[in-house]
Amino acid sequence: MTRVLVLNGPNLGRLGSREPDVYGHQDLDALRQLLETNAPDGFDVDVRQTDDESELIGWLHAAVDARTPVILNPAAFTHYSYGLRDAAALVTKAGVPLIEVHISNPHARETFRHTSVISGIATGVIAGFGFDGYRLALDHLSRISTTL
Repeated sequence: MTRVLVLNGPNLGRLGSREPDVYGHQDLDALRQLLETNAPDGFDVDVRQTDDESELIGWLHAAVDARTPVILNPAAFTHYSYGLRDAAALVTKAGVPLIEVHISNPHARETFRHTSVISGIATGVIAGFGFDGYRLALDHLSRISTTL
């Protein structure tokens, strides 16, 4: 069984009610259901969300130790959290895939959102496809599963 951590940063626990014009009307439970329904055979998807930077970093450390692939939506931490960036780099430097996902397209939004401190060390980046971005990331992980 291949376990995949789907980690979501600050304010994503408010999906469905937070700026639905940007993030859509579905909540985190809908994301969890979408990914569980679309998980390939042999994949276990663990969807988590926190507003706490240290908790998110701890989950990345655990992913390194267990060699668990990560789909990461760092949310606001994307733009300034060097601590999160360093923890994410531990994942990829260990040879474990980490895919950065954004529900909206940060490049079509405010200028401060155009910079990601995570993208440079991520295995790949998917942005602007709503919840489908997570599904695309999961699909990619299933395609490379022989190397996980």
